[in-house]
Amino acid sequence: MCIGVPMQVISSHPHHAVCQTRHGEPVEIDTRLVGQQKPGAWLLTFLNAAREVISEQRAHQTLDALEALNLVATGNNIDHLFADLVDREPQLPDFLRPTKPKS
Repeated sequence: MCIGVPMQVISSHPHHAVCQTRHGEPVEIDTRLVGQQKPGAWLLTFLNAAREVISEQRAHQTLDALEALNLVATGNNIDHLFADLVDREPQLPDFLRPTKPKS
């Protein structure tokens, strides 16, 4: 199974960028599929290749989800990573909600 990992661009060059992991480690990433990106951009990477340019918000949500996987595997609590979901009723997406009959 291949899991996408968000990384932030530190420096950009033709066909590759130096990005940093959540822990600040530099990694060289192939950017031929997404083009050259400016420092500060977030990339969703798979096996040291960028597949998508993503927003900072999506990057942090994905990083939190990956951290949750690590914590769950070791039996730790993950509520702090999903504060927006804790203590609220689940909501159906609009397309699954019942529609009112037309009169």
